[in-house]
Amino acid sequence: MQVKGFGAGYLVDDVAATTRFYADVIGLPVTVELDWFASVNAGAPGYEISFVQRGHESVPQAYRARGTAGLMFGLVVEDARAEAKRLEEAGVELVTPVVDEVYGQRHFYVADPNGVLLDVIEMIPVDPDWAAANLPASS
Repeated sequence: MQVKGFGAGYLVDDVAATTRFYADVIGLPVTVELDWFASVNAGAPGYEISFVQRGHESVPQAYRARGTAGLMFGLVVEDARAEAKRLEEAGVELVTPVVDEVYGQRHFYVADPNGVLLDVIEMIPVDPDWAAANLPASS
């Protein structure tokens, strides 16, 4: 299989509210918006996050009523601290504060209107001691 893009999608009760959160609050451009389906671009051509109306006939019958659980998306940004500040000023509650991880990430979490976690990540230098103990030596 040669993948030319990636689309993650999940079932929601309110497509419009979910789309508005990702477009107006997170800042992702809407690529498709119907009453039962919407999609936003996740930062690169061919990479989408989509929302499908729970119960819609396009979803296999056995899955139409299932709830969303355990879903999380990572969004890589230039400046995690600035994004956290922007989101807080927009009234979004951070699930976690911004933290720096030894494995090379500065990040924080927010939840979308459906409880899906967004891990907002800035890549930072890896701690050299952690790298020496956990990463293979380069040749």
